[in-house]
Amino acid sequence: MKMKTKYPLIFLLSLLMLGACEPEVEPLAAKVYETSASGNQLTELTTFKQEGKTVEIKLFPSQRFQTITGFGGSFTEASAYLLNQLSEENRDKILEAYFGESGARYSLTRTHMNSCDFSLGQYSYAPVEGDTELENFSIEEDKDDIIPMIKGAMAKSKDSFKIISSPWTAPPWMKDNNDWRGGKLLPEHYDTWALFFSKYVDAYKVEGIDIWGFTVENEPLGNDNNWESMHFTPSEMTSFVQNHLGPKLEADGKGDVKILGYDQNREHLSEWVDEMYKDEGTSKYYAGTAIHWYASTFEVFPEELQYAHQKAPNKYLIQTEACVDAEVPKWQNDAWYWSKEATDWGWDWAPEEDKKYHPKYVPVYRYARDIIGCLNNWVDGWVDWNMVLDRQGGPNWFKNWCVAPVIVDPEADEVYFTPLYYTLSHFSKFIRPGAKKIGLTLSDESLLATAAQNPDGSLAVVLLNQGDDTKQVKLALDKKETTISIDAKAIQTIIVDP
Repeated sequence: MKMKTKYPLIFLLSLLMLGACEPEVEPLAAKVYETSASGNQLTELTTFKQEGKTVEIKLFPSQRFQTITGFGGSFTEASAYLLNQLSEENRDKILEAYFGESGARYSLTRTHMNSCDFSLGQYSYAPVEGDTELENFSIEEDKDDIIPMIKGAMAKSKDSFKIISSPWTAPPWMKDNNDWRGGKLLPEHYDTWALFFSKYVDAYKVEGIDIWGFTVENEPLGNDNNWESMHFTPSEMTSFVQNHLGPKLEADGKGDVKILGYDQNREHLSEWVDEMYKDEGTSKYYAGTAIHWYASTFEVFPEELQYAHQKAPNKYLIQTEACVDAEVPKWQNDAWYWSKEATDWGWDWAPEEDKKYHPKYVPVYRYARDIIGCLNNWVDGWVDWNMVLDRQGGPNWFKNWCVAPVIVDPEADEVYFTPLYYTLSHFSKFIRPGAKKIGLTLSDESLLATAAQNPDGSLAVVLLNQGDDTKQVKLALDKKETTISIDAKAIQTIIVDP
């Protein structure tokens, strides 16, 4: 008896052949770490919720972009002083959390030359007026606090870390207004100021600390003369670097120390890189450009970042400072860091035409969103501001209160790791120096994502879900894939081994 079918035999054979040709999908092994508003703190997840919209992410390691320099925070006198007020146990706990293998593994850091607002008072390494040969140069001020903190971090760091040093101002006697705040470096002191940088490298070397790079001036556009500052135009800074600082470091055998120009907010970036990289002569001594995030609580300024990269594709583009500013820290209140309650300097003080850039924001989202946006637009390093502050948001001689990822109460000898600490760790711990930013596609733009391939071959994917619902994530690499979930209001790092 013949079997009857409504499909021709040739059609059935075609289906079988097609099935045989379809590539088999293999499981993709991955480790997942999550920090969330619901309470995860860099927690490794092994089970996942089976709910929510599915987002497809495909990784393309063959699409390679910038090489990662590192992630980290800053050694300020305020942070170092506070560490010295804590018990040895808590001091060690914080240094391990930032630099140890069990912690964030910071790889790129910053510190200030001379005093800044996050100092206990105003000081300079060259206090003697008229000392143009800097015979009295001394870093004695740093030996009580900053240098011990750096050495403590070095002892914890397995892979070591780079240090970028930045001056807020030259000593007043070198400036046209003879003041710590505002004013410009007098042209007759350009050579002395270049010598200052060279002597600083030598002095720190004696302490066993190598300086990887400099920014020429922190915030050369100024800060309304509130605290230590010194003004440069793009052409003035470039002239100083081209004719004084670069040649001096080169002549003194320090030509490998990196010089980063600008060092302020991104909305003016194009006019600075136009001058810095105008021609071979102006760009010769610049190793790259430094930027800050204070122009907006939400805008990354991708066009400016892209422009800066295109102007100098072989130079560094490093975010050297960011923080929750103009806020007193919320002590042991994780929920605040996940809520849209934070305001910044621009909430009160921005010009009317710029108010739109300074709405209230969620601190965790601001950090994660900015780092992801920076990585997706050619930035190769990202450095936070103070590592440690007290419950007031200081010490700060100007009372310019801010928030740090770690808040301490020295009197009670208590330490609070805010959600910002874990947010930064999602990048610094898992995306290592020398990693290559790689390509990816994302089916749902409400989920933010970036990815990099580490020197050991592992892939690190960082996701941010700012929504109120869990999302399923189908992650694909070549013929392999896995499906996980990311909680509502969460940041997640996925590690795929080679």
